[in-house]
Amino acid sequence: MARGKRKTASSALTRRAFLKGVGIGSGAIGAGLLAAEPPHRPAPAKAAGATLGPGPVALGLKVNGQTQTVRVEPRVTLLDVLRDRLDLTGTKKICDRGECGGCAVLLDGRPVYSCMMLALDARGRSITTIEGIAPKSGLHPLQQAFIDRDALQCGFCTPGFVIASKALLDRNPRPDLDQVRETLGGHICRCGTYPRIFEAVLSVGGRGRPADT
Repeated sequence: MARGKRKTASSALTRRAFLKGVGIGSGAIGAGLLAAEPPHRPAPAKAAGATLGPGPVALGLKVNGQTQTVRVEPRVTLLDVLRDRLDLTGTKKICDRGECGGCAVLLDGRPVYSCMMLALDARGRSITTIEGIAPKSGLHPLQQAFIDRDALQCGFCTPGFVIASKALLDRNPRPDLDQVRETLGGHICRCGTYPRIFEAVLSVGGRGRPADT
């Protein structure tokens, strides 16, 4: 019982001390000795940049070395602008969700899926489509190699394969078979012409016909 009484007394003392402290604090605030916390106010809004949309806006895009201006809603993809506004239909719309690679273009020399990129995000950057990789007369060596090595059947996926292969050869002129396979891993050929595709890329890189395809 004695132990219980001591615990009760200690608890009571603690409550009295707390209430006493509250009283002193309230009095100090009333006397102006402590500053009461000001009511919550929202932080001032930062200056926002110009808002684009939701209606059509003018976009300047550098495509195949030429600057083109189009008016589109900010939600429109680069793929749709290339095909529907600029009539560059070599870039194919197949899966439209970044899985097949048929819509690949070069953005500042790097392959990207244009179906997964907003057109407005390509402003100020260099875009190269399949129509822009060949010289003014004739074909790009990769295009010719795809023909010579019979690396296409229906041909619908071929532009994406050529674009990705060009990016590989630009950074590595003599890739081996494993490097070609890895680079083209994000591209789907529903006709199953992969061995011929690999052969075409290796022939341009000077590696010749792969032995294990």
